[in-house]
Amino acid sequence: MLYHLLYPLQDLFSPLRLFGYITFRAAYVAVLAIVFAIVFGPIVIRLLTRKRVGQTIRDEVPERHKKKAGTPSMGGVLIILSILIPVLLLADLSNQNILILVLGAVWLGALGLYDDYVKIYKQRPRGLNKQTKLLWQGLYGLVVGLVLYLLPVEPEIATRTNFIFLKNIIIDFGFLYPVFVAIVIVGASNAVNFSDGLDGLAIGLVGVTAAGFAVLAYISGHAGLSKYLNVIFVSNGGEVAIFLAGMLGAGLGFLWFNAYPAQIFMGDVGSLALGGLIGTTAVLIKQEFLLALVGGVFVVEAVSVVLQIVYFKATKGKRLFLMAPLHHHFELVGWAEPKITVRFWILQIIFVLLALSTLKIR
Repeated sequence: MLYHLLYPLQDLFSPLRLFGYITFRAAYVAVLAIVFAIVFGPIVIRLLTRKRVGQTIRDEVPERHKKKAGTPSMGGVLIILSILIPVLLLADLSNQNILILVLGAVWLGALGLYDDYVKIYKQRPRGLNKQTKLLWQGLYGLVVGLVLYLLPVEPEIATRTNFIFLKNIIIDFGFLYPVFVAIVIVGASNAVNFSDGLDGLAIGLVGVTAAGFAVLAYISGHAGLSKYLNVIFVSNGGEVAIFLAGMLGAGLGFLWFNAYPAQIFMGDVGSLALGGLIGTTAVLIKQEFLLALVGGVFVVEAVSVVLQIVYFKATKGKRLFLMAPLHHHFELVGWAEPKITVRFWILQIIFVLLALSTLKIR
């Protein structure tokens, strides 16, 4: 809103030209998101406590988690608002990518909110059944894919994407592109959800991932840099960096209260939405394959769950890990919760740096 109000007045007041720079707006979106989350965090915590919106703990988790029962949950609402308000103020709301991301925040946030409602108020610790969640996640992914396929800003690259490592290799999915988009978004949404099990873990990983993708979004939307680094130029892709800056800022602000020992949890309203939004940004800037590296720890966590299930069924009851997702395995090994969290953050930073290095490898 401020962007649309102030930037047109640049001829009357030249400093307003700053609003034309993506880097300027991204920085202030991040700052506003941090401030919003920190200022309104205590209010949200008090409100959730008063409404008895407490975390439910499943029986199979490590024993030390039982003491977390009753900690305010659904904090993802604070994260989503901390992203959307600065973005709506400073982003270009005529940009198709921004509109898609706002839709994703609302759609997946609503799905996660209802899932948390079922867990807390209907006393069903596992929430909605998997099929229902996958259905609504998949529908959002298909909607995004169909919009990009049927209403492309740049028809010549609508169904194409970059491939990692190899120079000038472009993959074109054709009419299957909407299905590919749905798979990417659903996978990312659930991968982040699997990682949300320790104080500060998931939101820290999201922040690191958002920072990495913000760099990639800026490069993708910059004609000179994208050409130099051999990636598909997405003319409206730079604006995605502003949304990602909001995710980074909101994540840091939420971490203020979610760091060990957590005063609030994000719940599925946060994890499902943030994961889906990360997947969506990868789609919008044509870096779907690089998502596996940028979100490396999320991938490892998700794979650990799949391997545990497959191994359990193949061996008729034996376990590959002491518990899955992987962070619970290290808990049972004896690692302290903060140590696991910080080490996983470090690994995620390494993954992001490796992902960025692939741009030059190409």
